[in-house]
Amino acid sequence: MRKREYGQFCGLARAAEVVGQRWTLLILRDLLVGPRRYSELRSGLPGIPTNMLATRLKEMEEDGLVVREALTGPTRAIVYRLTQRGAEIAPALGALARWGAAGMRAPREGEVVTEASLVSALRAGITGDAAGRPEADHERAETNYSVTIGDVAVQATVAPTGITVEPGAHPNPDLVISGGPRFRDLLAGELDPRTAIAQGIVVIDGDPALLEDFVRAFSIPYSESTTGDER
Repeated sequence: MRKREYGQFCGLARAAEVVGQRWTLLILRDLLVGPRRYSELRSGLPGIPTNMLATRLKEMEEDGLVVREALTGPTRAIVYRLTQRGAEIAPALGALARWGAAGMRAPREGEVVTEASLVSALRAGITGDAAGRPEADHERAETNYSVTIGDVAVQATVAPTGITVEPGAHPNPDLVISGGPRFRDLLAGELDPRTAIAQGIVVIDGDPALLEDFVRAFSIPYSESTTGDER
């Protein structure tokens, strides 16, 4: 019996055997954003030893979650991408991310925001309210956002047909949002958009009303049991 086996014929036990190793969930999170080279995974996971990353990727290949493939073009770079089986974990990871974020207020010492972590956070916070303001107030079918936290930029599109979040700044945003640690309070609903702008907690470039649309589309409330230490 392998060390990570639990000896139970149980779906949760089997899932824990596959994804319960350290760093595996974060590797899955990053690959849900898109295929990655080994070096890109390494830089996006500060603190992971290179030998552990290699080990985890090998295990994930053996478990049918990840495959390696060569990109076309002159570089013929090797990337890792999720299989269909690996991608099926997205809803579970989103639920776990939302559950974990409910107990987070401020970063602990040494914690950083990465591109994949910000994409994951916003995807987990999608409320389904793609309509935003009343129809009479809308001047566009969709709204494109660029969101920057520290040195990390991602893009979000809010449309009546759905909400998407992808890595990288949007090339033609309707609203640019820049924030710091208290941006988390905005997503939790403990800080209203007007106050956030007035106090300089977030800096925007565009129509302030679009920030109100944004917080209707993305919401990650705090847990009622969040401890004072997190505050």
